[in-house]
Amino acid sequence: MVTVHYPAIIERAGTMFSVFFPDLPGCTSAGATLQQEALGAEEALNGHLAVSIEHGDTIPAPSDLDAFGRDAEVDEAARLLVRGERPGRAVCVQVSIDEGLLARIDRVASNRSRFLADAARTALARRG
Repeated sequence: MVTVHYPAIIERAGTMFSVFFPDLPGCTSAGATLQQEALGAEEALNGHLAVSIEHGDTIPAPSDLDAFGRDAEVDEAARLLVRGERPGRAVCVQVSIDEGLLARIDRVASNRSRFLADAARTALARRG
């Protein structure tokens, strides 16, 4: 995975806040406080990137934080850079694994490498 930073704009939405990413249409989130929304922005970004990757969508490179002008229709509360994880280039590695476990993986997965990478991502997410 490659760490990237996407610009996000937090706007006031009545008594709440919402965030959107100008580079990633459809990537949004909402929260009750400015802090809650700033923290939730990373989760929204990483979820959006994961789904985009899963569907084979093209993911644009992040723009500079100052690349976007002010929109008079947006009650802007803050701008920030949000950290996300994009897939890096695949590298070939050699691993040792129990042959029975490998056979079980092969029975359920059409792509052994993808299965193992997904399992690793899940295990790492649980560890925080």
